[in-house]
Amino acid sequence: MSAVPVTVVAQATREVPRRAFVAQIMGLPMSIHVRGPQALGTGAAAAVEAAFAALRTDEAMFSTWRPDSPVSRIKDGRDRLVDAHPRIRHVAALCELAGHRTGGSFAAWLPGADGRQHFDPTGLVKGWAVEQAFTALLADLRKLGPHDALICAGGDIAVACSRTDTPSWVVAVEDPRDRSRSLRSLELRTGAVATSGTAARGKHIVDPATGGAADGLLSATVIGPKLTWADVYATAAFVKGPAALPWIATLSDHAGVLVGTDGAVSTVAAMTAQTTRWSSLASTV
Repeated sequence: MSAVPVTVVAQATREVPRRAFVAQIMGLPMSIHVRGPQALGTGAAAAVEAAFAALRTDEAMFSTWRPDSPVSRIKDGRDRLVDAHPRIRHVAALCELAGHRTGGSFAAWLPGADGRQHFDPTGLVKGWAVEQAFTALLADLRKLGPHDALICAGGDIAVACSRTDTPSWVVAVEDPRDRSRSLRSLELRTGAVATSGTAARGKHIVDPATGGAADGLLSATVIGPKLTWADVYATAAFVKGPAALPWIATLSDHAGVLVGTDGAVSTVAAMTAQTTRWSSLASTV
C-alpha cells in the first residue's frame, strides 16, 4: 500500500483548459486532473464522477475497515472466497500472480493475531481499482476529443496524454524524512508511479515471510506502464529492502527509486527499451 510520498507538479498551460476534481474515497483524498477543450464542461465532469462512483463501489466491496463488506466477511471467515463476487475472485487471482512475480514478497493471505491466515488484498486492490477507473475515464474523455488526464490516489499516480500541445506531467518523489523536500522528479506523458513506505502510516507493510513489519527501507517508488503492477512492485520492493535494487532491474519497462534507512537514495531502471524513457529521473536535492 502506498504512503503518499509522491507529489504532482502540474505545469501551467494557458491555451488548454484544465480542471481538477477531488473526492474522499478509500479513506484518502483522490484527485483527477483533466486538460483539453472540454475540461470545464459537463461532459468531463460526468466522466470524472463516473470514475469516482466506480471507486466508491470498489471501496464498498473491498474495504477491510467496513465490518460487513464482502472482503471483511471473507477475512474473518464468515464467507468463503470461492463463493465471492467474480470481481473479488479476480483480485484474489491477481494477488496470487503478484506473489509469483515478486518471489513471495507480496501476498494477500497474511497472518493475523489469532495465528490464522486472513485474506487482505488491500496491497493490490487500490492500485488496481484506480487503474480500472482511470481506463474507463480515458474512454469517456475520448468521446469529447483529445484530452490529457491524471489521477492521484494517496500518492499512487496514473497519467495519460493524448494531446500534442501540452507539457508532460511532472511527478516529484518526496523525501520520507522531510516530506517538504523532493528527492527526484520525472516527466511522464503515459505511465504510473507508486510508492510504499513509512512516512505517512508508520510501519504497516507486512513481510509475508515473517509476519512482521518490513523495515529495510524508508520508501520504495516504482515507475511503470500500469498502476496495478507499479503498486504491487513498490510494496514488494519495500519488503525486499536493499535487495530490491537488483530485483527491480529485472522488471521489464519499470524503474525504481529506493530510500535506505540511512537516507541514501538509489535509482535503477530495467535495461529495456524503456530505460531511455525513465532516464528523466533527476536529482532535485
